[in-house]
Amino acid sequence: MTDPDRADAATADGPGRGERAEVVVIGGGMIGLSIAAHLAEDGRDTLLLERGELGSGASRATADVVRTYFGGDPAGSRLAVRSLASYRRRGVPLRQAGYLVLFTEDEQIEAFEAELAEQCDAGVRVELIDADEARRRNPLVHEPSLKAAAWSPDAYVSDTRRIVAAFERAARRAGARLRTGRPATGIDLPAGTVTTPDGDVTARTIVCAAGPWSSWIIDAAGVRAPLAEPAVQELLGTGPLPGVPDIPVTLHAASRLLIRKRGDGLLIGMGSPGPDRRQWLDQATAQLARTYPSVDLTGLHTAVTGPRDGSPDRTALFGRRPGATEFLYATGFSGHGLCQAPAAGELVRALFRGDDLSDFGVGADGLAASPASDPS
Repeated sequence: MTDPDRADAATADGPGRGERAEVVVIGGGMIGLSIAAHLAEDGRDTLLLERGELGSGASRATADVVRTYFGGDPAGSRLAVRSLASYRRRGVPLRQAGYLVLFTEDEQIEAFEAELAEQCDAGVRVELIDADEARRRNPLVHEPSLKAAAWSPDAYVSDTRRIVAAFERAARRAGARLRTGRPATGIDLPAGTVTTPDGDVTARTIVCAAGPWSSWIIDAAGVRAPLAEPAVQELLGTGPLPGVPDIPVTLHAASRLLIRKRGDGLLIGMGSPGPDRRQWLDQATAQLARTYPSVDLTGLHTAVTGPRDGSPDRTALFGRRPGATEFLYATGFSGHGLCQAPAAGELVRALFRGDDLSDFGVGADGLAASPASDPS
């Protein structure tokens, strides 16, 4: 199968035609680079293909937040806890901010309490606090319907570009070959080949970590995976807000409105704009005015934009299809890739090895939430 929407190739980083590798990783964002680094560090001959520049896809459209608590997704939380430990071991700069999730409905509180034991078992530090305590932690909050909040101290502001660069250095240092400006345009799994404009690459294992461009690759491998259509991520910024206090990263659970302090203003997200950006912007500003009425919105502007992959439940998908050419995939991170990238590399390496995955809290072939591979 051929990518129906490939861009023209840019200048390739390194040799082109007739290359061979033990493992080919498709995708040079945080996830693909983490996978390439972990496999190469394991002594595997690893080649990575990236259609543009490293980190130029979904990895450039983040809020620069590393957190461990993912409500409704304890498996994702477990990966995030593992990733935070990895970032600390690798010396990644992290500025602690904390994470506050505002609950305005009784059902949200009930859902939090129902999974609290599982979240704690995953290593997450999180607790339920009352509305007064939530307002103390974030003095900008004046949400009239606020009932309670989840509070986790383990949320940090980092620099995604530096993390991408760190993964790149680790991968190159371990011997991985990184080819930029070289998109995968087709795969032939029985033959073990990946087609590119600069010639085929042959491998024993093909790994899909292509983010928003994963669907056609997974389809070509004969795997069913419930990937959502690629979306455009947009984050808004305010103008300077004199005297804005240091606040935790704060999520309004009902609307998915997220804010954090950035410089002397705020960085704001609320999902993807979709086809009607005007309507999305109106909804975002209305929610901001309701929850944070003291915030001056006159300088509101687009701060970050870029592609984003996704799954219907915003849970990352991992899996393995055995065969003469093995196929592995890690995709659908839904904007959570920064929080889960180190563990994603570890998990794909474990899948490649055939290791016991119990330490990841998943089954033999990947995340429990992932679909079974379809070899037919």
